Amino acid sequence: MYQPPAGARDLLPLDVAQKCWIEQRLQQVFQQWGYHRIITPTLERLDTLLAGGAVEPQTVIQVWDAEEGVLGLRPELTASIARAAVTRMEGATHPQRLYYNANIFRQQPGHASSQHEFYQAGVELLGSSGLLADAEILLLLANCLTELGVQQWHVILGEADLTRSLLRPFPEKVRGAVRQAIAQLDRVGLSHLPLSPELKDHALFLLDLRGEPTQVLQKVAQLPLEPPQHEAVSNLKSLVEVLSNLPSLILDLSLIQTFDYYTGIVFELISDADSGQRVLGQGGRYDQLLGLYHPQNKMIPGIGFSFNVEHLHQVLLTLGKLPKQTPAPHWLVVAETEAAIATAFDHAHQLRQQTAQPSLTRVEVDLSQKSPDDIRTTARQQRIGQIAWVNAHGSVTIESLG
Repeated sequence: MYQPPAGARDLLPLDVAQKCWIEQRLQQVFQQWGYHRIITPTLERLDTLLAGGAVEPQTVIQVWDAEEGVLGLRPELTASIARAAVTRMEGATHPQRLYYNANIFRQQPGHASSQHEFYQAGVELLGSSGLLADAEILLLLANCLTELGVQQWHVILGEADLTRSLLRPFPEKVRGAVRQAIAQLDRVGLSHLPLSPELKDHALFLLDLRGEPTQVLQKVAQLPLEPPQHEAVSNLKSLVEVLSNLPSLILDLSLIQTFDYYTGIVFELISDADSGQRVLGQGGRYDQLLGLYHPQNKMIPGIGFSFNVEHLHQVLLTLGKLPKQTPAPHWLVVAETEAAIATAFDHAHQLRQQTAQPSLTRVEVDLSQKSPDDIRTTARQQRIGQIAWVNAHGSVTIESLG
């Protein structure tokens, strides 16, 4: 009866300490690159969440409000940040560099017991387009992984507009099915679609447009490309050159989501950890999204990515990078008598003001009133370094438990 509802879970102190370890390191990198934190509401109007076409209505956990009507728990952050940027930050100097650490909520129809709450950390770079902005986002992504100590990972890079344009030869009535099959790498599904032999070959050609970037670009160059497609290929070539120092970059022009959220490069970050492949993060360019929220429909370019904190957590656990215990107190202050209680709390306060530790000094006041030997035993179990014994006269005796 007194359990969390299906899809929810408790994070216990060690879980939280490990989660904070990840988020603090990501936050430090974000700030080093000039990004500022933004916090948006957990609840949004449903039309705000659905405006960009990135969110399917059935995945939104909906809430009824007597004044606002139907609201939704945010299933991702980009839509909320886009809304805030154009409605609350109009006139701000571009580019705007924003980052977030937040929980999101998502339900999966047909999976009643699946997880509903997730944690994301990511960035949005608003007001800049082109090679420099695309490169910054991907190099920032790589910098984050280096600081976390993640090993054996690769970036899968695609180009949403280019791939959509390569789908235009397919009749409209089957184009959606072709797109779905390519997005899911469903070769069997493609082979059963009602396509002419030429179109079937073209579909399989698109499905196989992934691998070493130079080779993929050479394959694409063999197609009869229109000027916008030539430009997209040229931009990809330039970006690949800038990213030449990444440990592993795969160009995948079959990487296309089944919604029209992205308008340029798209990418996924995949781990090759011993525990199995995981999608650690994903993102891309969305140059039309902010215009949907702008009062004058002004187009403002945007690009960003989000990390899946849970997947990062699992990978870093296998690598032994995360804290194995919650932080231990540095001090235990013990009032030897009732008359010493006020002085004990005052001494604990003084200890907390010390700056000898790199971050903070953790001080607990003993509440047990046990015997000195029992207090020492408990303190050792809690990995406390020192005890300050305070007597009725206010004098303090320091005992090290090293």
